[in-house]
Amino acid sequence: MLFKELGLSAELLRAIDKQGYASATPIQQQAIPYILKGGDLLAAAQTGTGKTAGFTLPMLQRLQQSAQGRRRIRTLILTPTRELAAQVTNNVESYGRYLPFRSMMIFGGVSINTQISKLRKGVDIVVATPGRLLDHIQQNTIDLSSVETLILDEADRMLDMGFIRDIKKILKKLPKQRQTLLFSATFSADIRRLAADLLNAPTEIEVAARNKPAERVKQVVHFVDKRRKRELLSYRIGAENWRQVLVFTRTKHGANRLASQLSEDGIDTLAIHGNKSQAARTRALAEFKAGKIRVLVATDIAARGLDIDRLPHVVNYDLPNVAEDYVHRIGRTARAGLDGHAISLVCIDEHKLLRDIESLTKTKIERITISGYEPDPRIKAEPLSPRSNRRPAKKRAGPQRNRRKSSAANGENRSSRNQPRKRRAS
Repeated sequence: MLFKELGLSAELLRAIDKQGYASATPIQQQAIPYILKGGDLLAAAQTGTGKTAGFTLPMLQRLQQSAQGRRRIRTLILTPTRELAAQVTNNVESYGRYLPFRSMMIFGGVSINTQISKLRKGVDIVVATPGRLLDHIQQNTIDLSSVETLILDEADRMLDMGFIRDIKKILKKLPKQRQTLLFSATFSADIRRLAADLLNAPTEIEVAARNKPAERVKQVVHFVDKRRKRELLSYRIGAENWRQVLVFTRTKHGANRLASQLSEDGIDTLAIHGNKSQAARTRALAEFKAGKIRVLVATDIAARGLDIDRLPHVVNYDLPNVAEDYVHRIGRTARAGLDGHAISLVCIDEHKLLRDIESLTKTKIERITISGYEPDPRIKAEPLSPRSNRRPAKKRAGPQRNRRKSSAANGENRSSRNQPRKRRAS
């Protein structure tokens, strides 16, 4: 279906054409008409399906249809990480380029005073992470009493990161009469409970089978000893001349160590994780997108919301402890109809994690053996450390000051695309 068949305004269609898009993705075809009608929506869509444009375009049109003189916050979009906030804001600005609305990002890790100054000048759309938004609420530097539309993007990740209390506090500051849109990768029991609290007689749409990886991702597993993972990864990058590789590790320390080791192997590599400053994370991502570095090593939280055009390779250096995160990781590749390659380096300690992933995805992942890297059969499995084998905390602990610091460190924070050919909206 073409975008011009969805009832969007001339200004939005002009912006879509400027982006190089023509056809709407399944999530866009289903979500846009429902959102334009003004009702609540519960939508399940994996990353890379075009869900951001699926809610951004109709949100902008509804603002356009009810434009008012005084500039006030009429749309609030909550995201779990800074990177996703930046991606969503980029979409809002790109599709709203021919409309008079003003948007801004609010997240931790940067000066709150700069944000306060911009809020005072008036904005129509705020894209925020929960922790920093709550800081503004507590300091009375933001007024959410005029919000007409609330959008929760990647709500499942916000629950995993322990934002539920912040979300409930934010909701108390919003008008009861509003449109609420909730987007999640899955319809888990927790998401169902959250939706029951937030949504009013919502329409429910699901565009892909639950926890199903993108069809164009070729998945393979290398069984390899833990101590030889880096050696095998370095070998494959060099032997097959991989030029752009996103590598996932389980811990921040592991990301730093691997980035240093690959750099020593002569492979330009940088790491991003919650302990990196926002400037360092933005710089690393920009250099990776520009092809100045070949490998970007990331933890799950830091990589959430990363949107990288034409990313060919994703590597699970460590398998994730939560099987659903595997689907999110490999969803970074094979976007917009392109092919992708997902490689998992699995040591004997991770065999159970692999079984969990295959059970969740109902997929038997292809095994590949490279001569010289076969696992040593004498090595016995050891349990993963309790610290790294733990789900993200559901509750925040400690004083308010530490809570805000943790929110900023854990990722509350894309450059514009420039492709001449027609492609799908992100």
